[in-house]
Amino acid sequence: MVTRRLAALAGGIALSAAALTACSGGPSDGGVVVTTNILGDVVQEVAGGDVEVTVLMPAGADPHSFEISAQQAAAVENADLVVSNGLGLEEGVQHVVDAAEADGVPVLAVGDLVDPLEYREGASAGQLDPHFWTDPARMSLAVEHVTEALEEHAGIEPGEGAVAYLDELTDLDRHMREAFDAIPADRRSLVTNHHVLGYLADRYDFEVVGAVIPSGTTLASPSAADLDSLATAITENGVPAVFADSSQPDRLAQVLADTAGIDVQVVSLYSESLTADGEAATYLGMMRANTDAIASALS
Repeated sequence: MVTRRLAALAGGIALSAAALTACSGGPSDGGVVVTTNILGDVVQEVAGGDVEVTVLMPAGADPHSFEISAQQAAAVENADLVVSNGLGLEEGVQHVVDAAEADGVPVLAVGDLVDPLEYREGASAGQLDPHFWTDPARMSLAVEHVTEALEEHAGIEPGEGAVAYLDELTDLDRHMREAFDAIPADRRSLVTNHHVLGYLADRYDFEVVGAVIPSGTTLASPSAADLDSLATAITENGVPAVFADSSQPDRLAQVLADTAGIDVQVVSLYSESLTADGEAATYLGMMRANTDAIASALS
């Protein structure tokens, strides 16, 4: 169903791209404010420079712990449109977004609109998982909603930018599936620093064995019992690698490896934030780098 909707969107925009560009009203005074740098990159690609886009979180920021400044709060309050991840990800920003929305600022909480999954285990079990961007098909659905919101609230009609980005997301999905399909069935187990790859696991048929921090947020802490339990699961499942977020020190993952008493490789992923430059400076680059790292570690 998602595929059919995206095909219809791409076809409709492609047929009318020239007309949409011709009648564009240009950027609005307040512009678009995006909470996370991952969504900020996507919104900028879709908007194609026709509106000012302000991204709150800098490269390398942990969205769970990021705190908003007074100047940034003012930008949120004066925006024509705020694009947020939602689902509890921006723990230090959400109160400002909520206040702006209460004052009439349009807010697009993307995570609410992409068929969110629940965490299946750990302290966050039963809650909705905000890390939808690890599934490029859901990011494609996010592009659809961003496109509609830019048209409605920012006075622009993205046209060709959205079509081109949908094509790149399709290519990314193909690359990820081909890379992951090469991993043997008995090695398709994931252990992460915290629960961040649930959507990736769901789309590409991995088993999430557990997380060093058994929660969906980096602000939680594991107990000794949590580490012992996960070490046992790693041993029983023959897990060859633990994936730690690049924006967080990998100390806990290293402690887990020591606790397990087995040779477990600790592999860094760009799972929460883009970088200022290099291979993870864009969403597409980040996902390709993570795909290659996971495939290499588990193959």
